[in-house]
Amino acid sequence: MTTILTDIEGTTSSISFVRDVLFPYARAKLPGFVRTHGHEPEVRRWLDAVAIEIAASACQDAVIVETLQGWIDRDRKHTALKALQGMIWDSGYRDGDFTAPLYPDVAPALRAWRAGGHALAVYSSGSVPAQKLLFAHTDAGDLTPLFSGFFDTEVGGKREAASYRAIADRLGQAPARILFLSDVVAELDAARDAGLRTVLLDRREDYPQPRLGAASNGHVRAESFADIAIPA
Repeated sequence: MTTILTDIEGTTSSISFVRDVLFPYARAKLPGFVRTHGHEPEVRRWLDAVAIEIAASACQDAVIVETLQGWIDRDRKHTALKALQGMIWDSGYRDGDFTAPLYPDVAPALRAWRAGGHALAVYSSGSVPAQKLLFAHTDAGDLTPLFSGFFDTEVGGKREAASYRAIADRLGQAPARILFLSDVVAELDAARDAGLRTVLLDRREDYPQPRLGAASNGHVRAESFADIAIPA
């Protein structure tokens, strides 16, 4: 059976949910979160990682918060930022401030693929805790039991072939038996270089101009999970 490895943003969920809901929520909540939880070891670990990177004293939390907010504004893919955002989003989900909207074709396809014996996994730049939170609080219910693996940038960058080889190894699956779904051609290129099969999600909501021909760089293209044929 095939293992289906999926991205999130632009693939299972609209780019706008992350950009217009999750990022602003984390940005607004960061100062209060750091004031309240900055002494906790797991939070302090990530704050200190930011402080080291910007060569600031670990006690200058106001500077760290300002740096993190700037990274949010630039959509920087930094592991410390992703981890802290995940902690903040945890409260938002649990308090019912928002749920994660999925494209309507996603949950039925995931359930059907899993029922058909295929394994499912996630690889996203968002932290693993944030991924689990999202899929536990979707508008289609808790989908986390469908997945057997969650991977973030701690395994490596999404545009590096070595990351996909490492994921295949951790899944105990030959790369050729893994199908990677993403809306980003450069990520699919890296996965293909590692021996994975690929599908480019080209959703009209996020990509009004279809990416055809050379724009898809040879990847199979689909506008919906319903269009994807999963090999046995």
